[in-house]
Amino acid sequence: MRGEPLSDVPGVRGVPNGCPRSLRRTVSKALIVQTAFIGDVVLTLPTASALRNAGFEAYFLVVPRTAELPAFHPDVSGVLVYDKRERDRGVSGFLRIARAVRNGDFELALLPHRSLRSALLPIFAGVPERIGFSGPFSALYTRSVPKNLELHKVLRNLSLLEPLGISPAPPEPPWLFPGGEHRKKARAFLSEHGLDDGPIVALAPGSIWPTKRWPPEGFREVAKELLRRGIGVVLVGGPGDVALCRRIVDGLSPSPAVAAGKMSLMESAALLELCSVLVSNDSAPVHIASAVGTPVVALFGPTVPAFGFGPYGKGHSIVELDLPCRPCSSHGGKKCPKGHFMCMKGIAAEKVLKEVLVLLSTGT
Repeated sequence: MRGEPLSDVPGVRGVPNGCPRSLRRTVSKALIVQTAFIGDVVLTLPTASALRNAGFEAYFLVVPRTAELPAFHPDVSGVLVYDKRERDRGVSGFLRIARAVRNGDFELALLPHRSLRSALLPIFAGVPERIGFSGPFSALYTRSVPKNLELHKVLRNLSLLEPLGISPAPPEPPWLFPGGEHRKKARAFLSEHGLDDGPIVALAPGSIWPTKRWPPEGFREVAKELLRRGIGVVLVGGPGDVALCRRIVDGLSPSPAVAAGKMSLMESAALLELCSVLVSNDSAPVHIASAVGTPVVALFGPTVPAFGFGPYGKGHSIVELDLPCRPCSSHGGKKCPKGHFMCMKGIAAEKVLKEVLVLLSTGT
């Protein structure tokens, strides 16, 4: 069963065999509460596989815009959507979703996203076992796990399973699985733009955080040089990135394909799966590409890969500058605190192009 609402998923019988004996009689259905950003959901998917391999039924609670990511994962038994900004906003909406979780009869909740609302939800839903990271909401969990900032976020999320006696090996991509229709649309889009053969480089110039965005002139220069070498170029992103992508490709010949705003998340994943390399700011496309096994050239400015959000696995490249003011934020910001924005402005297009060509030549 993939992507079915919890109300349509029958109860699960059986005993998990990957947890301590004291828990084996009670834990069979686990809910992963991940109501943060797109990349956060992608980086939590391996946790569902680890639960499944240990004998659990893994379910997700997510916000609407990320729901399709776990819905098409073979190790996810169901998805519950929490529309916390619209339909489920306020106390009445919170209680409604808590009732829905209660009806799911979960015995375990994993809480990789540290927020008060996420911590309270499984309590109101009557979930007996609640595991989250140590911090301001530890008192609301039944078990807390130290938040090891030295680990990649994928491995950090997996550490939430340690109290259950589950210690999975580090996962290997892919763990995001576009369906046949997603791949069909991605192939049709590339074919429509004459990108049936040869290497294709995807560019992802957007980010919800302005300080994370490499200037569009840099992306434009990289696109221009790739096109000059006969390498296909496609720009990806959400609806909010369309104008930025159009600005980058305006006047280039041949004109790169612009997929931004034209595809769902899983269709975008299928498109990135067909690309040879992705160039991206520190944003969701980095994690989507990594999860489908596509090499990434990731551009870091106000943030650093050491926060645990670099491209996961081998065969990727990081481009960043060694500046005393970095990092200035864990997520990015609207303005550079120093006013010069050199962490991104100083990244040379020649350097980024070089890293792309290296990845293309090695075929990683």
